[in-house]
Amino acid sequence: MDLQLNYNAPLIMHIDLNSCFAIIEQQANPLIRNKPVAVAAYDTPNGMVLASSYEAKVLGIKLGVNVREARLLAPGVIVLVPDPEKYFDAHKRFKKVLLNYTDEVTPKSIDEFIVDFRGSRAVQKGLSLTDIGQQIKQDIKESLGEYVTVNIGIAPNRFLAKLAAGLNKPDGLNVLTAENLREIYSTLQLVDLPGINTRYEARLNYGGIYTPLQFLDAPVVMLKKQIFKSIAGYYWYLRLRGHEIDSVDFGRKSFGHQYALPDKTTDKEKLSRLLMKLCEKTGRRLRAQNYTAGGIRLWFNYENRSYWAQNRISKSAIYSTQDIYLHAQKLLNQVLITSRVTNMGVTVFKLRPASPMQLGLFDDTRLDTRALARAADIVNDKYGEFTIVPATMANMQEVILKRVAFGNVRDIY
Repeated sequence: MDLQLNYNAPLIMHIDLNSCFAIIEQQANPLIRNKPVAVAAYDTPNGMVLASSYEAKVLGIKLGVNVREARLLAPGVIVLVPDPEKYFDAHKRFKKVLLNYTDEVTPKSIDEFIVDFRGSRAVQKGLSLTDIGQQIKQDIKESLGEYVTVNIGIAPNRFLAKLAAGLNKPDGLNVLTAENLREIYSTLQLVDLPGINTRYEARLNYGGIYTPLQFLDAPVVMLKKQIFKSIAGYYWYLRLRGHEIDSVDFGRKSFGHQYALPDKTTDKEKLSRLLMKLCEKTGRRLRAQNYTAGGIRLWFNYENRSYWAQNRISKSAIYSTQDIYLHAQKLLNQVLITSRVTNMGVTVFKLRPASPMQLGLFDDTRLDTRALARAADIVNDKYGEFTIVPATMANMQEVILKRVAFGNVRDIY
C-alpha cells in the first residue's frame, strides 16, 4: 500500500543566511552595500568566486566563476578574499539567536541551521512557527546587523524545510505542508529539489520522470528497483512525502585539508613544505576533535588535468603532525610528477577516539610525539595558530591560509 503524505504539523525550520560571505562583508563595510561584491578564494585572475552578493548574482557572477570572468561580467565588481574569523563569529551569533527558542539546533554548514521545534517552549505557548520565524529574522538583524537577511523554510521534515527555504530569495519565509505540497512541486524543476543534481536528473529522466510531481507520484517499487536500484529509492519516496529520513548523524569519517597552488610547481621540495603545513592544519583539527587516524591519503591535481592519489594504512595510530607528515612524505616520495601541480590535499581516515589512549613504550620520554603535539596545540590555542611550528614551516604565515569548510562546521566549536 502506498504511503500517504505526512500531515503532521510543520515543526521543522531550515534557516539559510543569504549570500553568507558577501552579505557579512557588506554588513561590516557600509561602503560596499548595494554594490556587486564577490568573495573569491584568491584575488588573482584564476581565483574562484565562493560567494557573491545579490547585486553581483544578477550580473551573472555566481559560484564557480573566476575573478577574471567576474571582472568581464562587471568591471566594477568588488573582489574580496575570505575573512574566516568574521564568518565564524557570525555563525556563532546566528546559533546563539536560535538557541533562545529551542535546544534542538543543528548546524548544517557555515550559513545553514536546522531547528526542530517539536517540544519547544515557544510552540507550547501557542505561537505559530510563522510568527516565530518573523521574530527570528528580527533577532538576527539585531545580533548580526541590519543588512543581514535570512531565508526560512518550515515543513514537517528537513528535506521540505530546506526546499521551502530556497523559495522567494532573498529574505523569504515559506511554509510547506501536505496541503500545498503538490502546488509547490508543480512550479519547480527536478534540479530545484535539494539533493537532485544534473546526474540524478538524468537518471530520473531515463526512468521517465521529468518533473517533481512525476517524482512524487512514482511507485516506491519503481524508485527502488528501476531508478535508484537501491534503498535510496525508498528514502526518496519518504522524503518527498514529508516523512523524516535525514535526521541521522553518521559522525565524522575523516579530516583533511587542500590547497590550490597560486604558483604551480613540479618541485618536490616546495611541495614538501606545503605538505607540512597541510599536515599541521589537518593534525590540529584531528586532535581538537579528540581522534586518532589509521590511514592517510595524499592527492594531486596537475596542470595537464590528470590526477594522482594514493592511500597509506598505518599499523599504529596517527595523532601528531609528525605522524601525518611522515606518512604523507613517504607517499610524496612515490609520486612521479609529470606536470605542474595545481591542487594538493591530505586526508586522514579510519578514525577512532583518541581517549582512552593505550599506553605507549615511549610515553613521557623525549620520543613521546603525542605529548609534544598536545603541548604545541595548547600554546597555539592560547597565543594564535602557528605560534609554534615545525622548522619546515618557517616563513609560511601567508601560505595555505585558514579557510571555511562549507559543509562541515564541527571545527568551529
